[in-house]
Amino acid sequence: MDNFLTDYKDHIIWIAGVIVMVIVLRIVTNLVQKWLIKKEQEEFPGENTPIIYLIRRILNTLWIILGLIAISFVFVNREKDAVLIRHFQLVFYLGILGVVTIVAATSTNLWFKRQVREKLQKNDDPTSYKFLRYVAVAIIYFTGILFALLAFPSLRGVAQTALGGAGILALIAGVASQEALANVVGGVFIIAFKPFKIGDVVRVNDTMVGTVTDITLRHCVIRNFENKMIVIPNSIINKEKLINYDLGELKCCEFVEMGISYDSDVKMAKLIMREECEKHPLIYDNRTEVQIKDGNPIVRTALTKINDSTLNIRAWAWSRSFGDSFQLQCDVNESIKERFDAVGIDLAYPSRNIYIKGDENTTA
Repeated sequence: MDNFLTDYKDHIIWIAGVIVMVIVLRIVTNLVQKWLIKKEQEEFPGENTPIIYLIRRILNTLWIILGLIAISFVFVNREKDAVLIRHFQLVFYLGILGVVTIVAATSTNLWFKRQVREKLQKNDDPTSYKFLRYVAVAIIYFTGILFALLAFPSLRGVAQTALGGAGILALIAGVASQEALANVVGGVFIIAFKPFKIGDVVRVNDTMVGTVTDITLRHCVIRNFENKMIVIPNSIINKEKLINYDLGELKCCEFVEMGISYDSDVKMAKLIMREECEKHPLIYDNRTEVQIKDGNPIVRTALTKINDSTLNIRAWAWSRSFGDSFQLQCDVNESIKERFDAVGIDLAYPSRNIYIKGDENTTA
């Protein structure tokens, strides 16, 4: 036993030193994790990101792998020391690079989220910060992957080409991901020219109406009035002729239309529609000073169309916003119908006379 300890004394000391070092590094990592969680709560109250726990697991795994490589020096020939050193350096480089990349991306993401929250508290537009958050995080991860490729000789040329901005990567991406690039460019155009922003109520078509909740590198998200999330690629929404109810003036003119029968009193129908619209609390007086002096009514009514079986009466009812206009239309439709029933104005409905061949005196 004494001979064994004497012969392998240096090896035992080396292994014990490596084990102690691994244990110390794991303890330091756990202490740093607790400190980071505390700082996170101070800087970003209410945020609880699992990234810190992921970093701790990565570092603790890294220390164990490096420790095993260091211990393996005892059991291999000295000719292979150079190979072990290269493996040790590669694992250390990739581990530290991964941690730095994750920390940078997470810190950037949290900073942008705080800026978005502050913008919302001040009732400012947070669209640019939300979009740039995705861009910044994507660039950080992409850069981390490229630097990881530099560690492998067979892939170093690809990484250097990408980092140098050569056109080969751009050509491959352009051919293989034209739609993805179109979405990215479309997102940039939306942020730059601002046809709409987060929080705006937009109408893409009759089936896609709602509030913009998010704008990413690939798509826009619209929450419709059924509380369903509509995801539209940026390249598609840039081609659409959409209506933004929050761009410029918020006031909105709603057409309240009724189709009455030929036997109904047109003047009475116009009067009822005007009165019901004007007395609604959400009506907005859009008249100019000249129109007010001339005695023009708040709500204009007119016979707009004579159909085969109906007379279309329209009222131009203004409201302060698109949401108010929808509520106004629903309310006045009901109140107008009640007034029409009370005075005997019929809402027209399609009717048809059927003549049975062979019996000229019979109709149905």
